[in-house]
Amino acid sequence: MKEIQKILSRVRLAVEKYGMIDEGDRIAVGISGGKDSLTLLLALAELKNFLPRHFDLCAIMVDMGFDKCQKYPAPKSDHAEIRRLCEKAGVPFIVKETELASVIFDVRQESNPCSLCSRMRRGILHDAATEAGCNKVALGHHFDDAAETFMLSLFFEGRIGSFSPVTMLSRKELVLIRPLIMTEEKLIKSFVKKADIPVEKSCCPEDKNTEREYMKQYLFEFDRRHRGLYRRIVGAMERAGIDGWHE
Repeated sequence: MKEIQKILSRVRLAVEKYGMIDEGDRIAVGISGGKDSLTLLLALAELKNFLPRHFDLCAIMVDMGFDKCQKYPAPKSDHAEIRRLCEKAGVPFIVKETELASVIFDVRQESNPCSLCSRMRRGILHDAATEAGCNKVALGHHFDDAAETFMLSLFFEGRIGSFSPVTMLSRKELVLIRPLIMTEEKLIKSFVKKADIPVEKSCCPEDKNTEREYMKQYLFEFDRRHRGLYRRIVGAMERAGIDGWHE
């Protein structure tokens, strides 16, 4: 399948360019159940076969616990299809059960829950990675995400910045890596569709109703009229050396 070969090419380029993987690494892949994290999992599992450095993988999913949420209840999932996908790829699958949905929507009744939810999920993921003996965590942010994050920072925070390709978490003794940063979202969508990857639909009521989604649609429409917008934004980040990006 040509899509996975293109993705692997971009992932390997990002890994080598930013020194994301070293000999002996044990990497936790953060799994949300969405297309990006599952594509990342499969790409890294395949990369093990030809990268001239040995590394191990495990997949970690933070279950939000919507089955325990009173305001937005949802049936409990056993994540069976993702578990089978991990087994087929030869990657251990860990699910961290939480009551985050209840804390955020029932107890705290957050009107803007995304920021708090993101911070709490990240903390749980990082702790789970440490418990699993991992020294790195791989996240599924892709090329389009980088441009959208840059514009979100500019529009809503009044600052020039984005996430970094590689981030050191000194307090956790972890390194965050983003191997999909050179992979376009359209390529991921095409791969997931053609390979029939079992994507899990989000139970969150805020899904597709966020500032990020609005920015995504804004940039998508602008890119339709001015092709290459995303590449120009990321190119500017690289030339300026913003947050660890470089040419």
